[in-house]
Amino acid sequence: MTPVEHLAVLTTTDSRAKADALARGAVEARLAACAQITGPVTSVYRWQGAVETAEEWQVLFKTTAARYEDLERQLLAVHDYDTPEIIATPVVRGGAGYLAWLAQETTP
Repeated sequence: MTPVEHLAVLTTTDSRAKADALARGAVEARLAACAQITGPVTSVYRWQGAVETAEEWQVLFKTTAARYEDLERQLLAVHDYDTPEIIATPVVRGGAGYLAWLAQETTP
């Protein structure tokens, strides 16, 4: 099995401004080559014993497996949620040029 080299990492936040800040911070720090913001989306979830509904913005970061730990550490440090969603999905295949660019842009 080929080791995972590239990841798509998802988080959510409760405002467009916060999503912009998370995206820009990760790209400026070279923790992600790109971040895409989608929203608003409606999230339905259980929190502290109650079912909640909230409007959120999703941020999808494109990064390398080598940069994941640093990206997660930064998101946990700057995110204002008690338990932020941070989910990494492996990129199984992708355009060779795009993946090379992704690796180049996340090299410290």
